[in-house]
Amino acid sequence: MIIRVNEKEVKARADATAGDIVRDHKPDTDIIIQNGHIVKADSLLETGDSVYLIKKGEIPDEEEMKFLITARHTPKVAERMGKCRMAVCGLGGLGSNIALALARMGVGELLLIDYDVIIPSNINRQQYYVDQIGMKKTDATLANLRRVNPYIEYDVRDLFITKDNIKGLFDGCDVIIEAFDGAATKAMFIPEASRAYPDALIVGASGVAGLGSHESFRVVKAGKNVKLVGDFEAAAQIGRGLMSTRVTIAAGIQANVAVRHVLADILED
Repeated sequence: MIIRVNEKEVKARADATAGDIVRDHKPDTDIIIQNGHIVKADSLLETGDSVYLIKKGEIPDEEEMKFLITARHTPKVAERMGKCRMAVCGLGGLGSNIALALARMGVGELLLIDYDVIIPSNINRQQYYVDQIGMKKTDATLANLRRVNPYIEYDVRDLFITKDNIKGLFDGCDVIIEAFDGAATKAMFIPEASRAYPDALIVGASGVAGLGSHESFRVVKAGKNVKLVGDFEAAAQIGRGLMSTRVTIAAGIQANVAVRHVLADILED
């Protein structure tokens, strides 16, 4: 019969048990997962079963990581993602979540830019932890992403972006994602980046505060190479803060717009 062991198809005897698979494929296994459940060595297998053999604390090597991503994304998606370069500008509520999504997607190169420090109020929506309070966001983001996917090429810049340093900063990027908090910075950055990099897609956000319905979010084309995500109304203010549930949804949409752009010619829908 055919089963899957750590995402690879293998042949097994009709009466094979999970223990037989451990013996033949990974003798130092600590945990056996069969179809999503922990099982003992005497668990009988059936055709089409999915088995994961896990050794506690073991990190997949680069080849295995690429295989696991390919197994879930399909080869064409994984291959294309592995060849692209994306930038995330601002590593707050939007950017820290966008960066995490892109690392999980297996983007080949990730340029991460911020100049800020993590403070306690960031924890309500940003992809950081209480023991990282006081760290530079660039350092903390890099540490967190390496725990997810250590084999991406990370280019981290502790930098305040201005009108004068945009040109030359994003060379080679397929997508440049704006994830700033301040409206003035957004208004400056998006048109400047669009002019400086006409062959890249610029993905921005506007109106993600509060607890309004996610159904109000939309993606709007705002120029030849600019797309904006949000409801374009709900700015942060007293009585309407930035909330994890809504900010994370907006970040996911921005990341998805970026990924769809890179994969445009191989998407089925």
